[in-house]
Amino acid sequence: MGLGDIVQKAMYLGVGLASLAGEKATEKLAELRSQAQKLADEMVARGEMNTEEARRFVDEMVNKAQNPPVESSSSNPSAEPRKIEILDEDESESQTPNDVDEMRRRVEELQEELKHLRNN
Repeated sequence: MGLGDIVQKAMYLGVGLASLAGEKATEKLAELRSQAQKLADEMVARGEMNTEEARRFVDEMVNKAQNPPVESSSSNPSAEPRKIEILDEDESESQTPNDVDEMRRRVEELQEELKHLRNN
């Protein structure tokens, strides 16, 4: 088996997986549309919305499923890990102030170690 055969099989595998994923996505989208339509029909029957609102509701649900919100990279422009801040210091009976200080010190050590690993 040559390198060309391996590349060809890898390409066929990729195409097959993409096709399968597309079929599954289509099935799930149809299922979502069906469920949203049932919910909208129930709400119309109860008088909670009219037929036009129900149609818009179903269309909106399907559109949201097709185009999930993209997380913006501008919210965290740095490559640094997100810092965790302890806001609530309600300590349980098993934790003493020394335990909290020790945990904070350990978190800081781990953050420094992570920065060191990322720089290498």
